[in-house]
Amino acid sequence: MKTVQDKQVVVGADFAGFPLKEAVKTHLEERGWTVTDLTPSIDDVPMYHRVGFRIGAEIAEGNFEKALAFCGSGMGIHVAASKVPHVHAAVAESVQAAERASTANNCNVLAMGAFYTAPRLGMAMADAFLEHAFGEGYENWDDFDTYHRVGYEECESFDYERYKANGFQVDDPSTAPLGPEPRGLAY
Repeated sequence: MKTVQDKQVVVGADFAGFPLKEAVKTHLEERGWTVTDLTPSIDDVPMYHRVGFRIGAEIAEGNFEKALAFCGSGMGIHVAASKVPHVHAAVAESVQAAERASTANNCNVLAMGAFYTAPRLGMAMADAFLEHAFGEGYENWDDFDTYHRVGYEECESFDYERYKANGFQVDDPSTAPLGPEPRGLAY
């Protein structure tokens, strides 16, 4: 598997996300990353969902640890990638959200929307997503990783038919201590 520790990442975009993908790709390569580009030419880009499926397959097949996906809003390519088993995709429109996708949600695909994300912001979001790992950065919450691992593992093993048969309840729910009172921008 090509890992972020080895500075390896896979990227892909539809026509709308292509310019942002190009900017982020150049930025990463300048920083020493090896970027495998599934859509190297604007002339051959598939529709957003097909790129999302392909990016998801790179994760599901164990070829890459993390991926970056680009379309107009980030939403469509995110939905498509999320259809692939073992993909935990996020859409981010801020550096903080990109970092949190990695540290709290253990996401392996970050989607960005070129309609809403300027190149410099996209570069910073890629850095935040790729340079942080699950469980990092929450020194004021001792059980941060335990709490979020429960969510990750229940999502990873989710079986809708089992869930439905169990009255729309998780079969064997785990628990973890809650953290400190959230402190967001509203405070």
